Amino acid sequence: MHYSFYKTILSPKNGFNLYRGCTHGCIYCDARSKCYQFNHDFEDIEVKQSASEILEKQLRNKRKIGMLSTGAMCDPYMSVEKDLRLTRRCLEVIERYGFGVSLLTKSNLVLRDLDLFKRINEQARCVVQMTLTTYDEDLCRIIEPNVSTTYERFKALEIMRDNGIETGVWLCPVLPWINDFFENIKGLLDYCLKAKVKSIVWFDSGLTLREGNREYFYEQLDRHFPGLKQRYIQTYGNAYILPTPNAREINSYVLDFCLKHRIVCGVENVFNFLSVFPEKNEQLTLFD
Repeated sequence: MHYSFYKTILSPKNGFNLYRGCTHGCIYCDARSKCYQFNHDFEDIEVKQSASEILEKQLRNKRKIGMLSTGAMCDPYMSVEKDLRLTRRCLEVIERYGFGVSLLTKSNLVLRDLDLFKRINEQARCVVQMTLTTYDEDLCRIIEPNVSTTYERFKALEIMRDNGIETGVWLCPVLPWINDFFENIKGLLDYCLKAKVKSIVWFDSGLTLREGNREYFYEQLDRHFPGLKQRYIQTYGNAYILPTPNAREINSYVLDFCLKHRIVCGVENVFNFLSVFPEKNEQLTLFD
């Protein structure tokens, strides 16, 4: 872990990442790609020094109050957050200035800040999203080794729901010949239904690989799924987008599920849904 100084925290679209790098160890992580120009080891977490003070300065100068959102480049609740509490300090700033927030995580450490989420939700809006990839807990420990299991994330979603916090799920990636079977997708969607999530981010079934994360992914395939790397290479070569062979059927199944249960689905629809900063008691749905 090391510290770096930044002049700004918020992006032009009100997104923010408080860390760079990650210790979750997910075998498929796109953030390892060389295009993101990490000048340090991916597991050597870069901490944005004085992040809460910088965020407060930026929010103080905002002309309009709205929603802020954590990015997908790193998890705001990775292990270092337990001691650093950087995410919590920024949430305190967000509450103080009356903004709303949506967060994306794979960690049930998010429950630590439930008190803040409730206060933010009372005056603005708070949405907690979880990434879910594998219904099987043993498989989860292989492809996402250093993070809360899928069941633990599901229980966190239920707790958020029971406390009036809107929830959403990122159902990705779908890894060919690893988690692209219908029993897995059905199990994850059952969790979504039980937790009464409001939205599901669903990219076309598959994953992306490019320089940096491709090499790491293939190393992990050799370690945990011997022989599967050659199948990937023979099927996809050096392609960036790797659709799973049954992508059409899975995509149709997920879409039908979301429509049936009135869950906001589709990347653009979900992002629009998350950006809504409502008046008090305004109904938040794309289906009305």
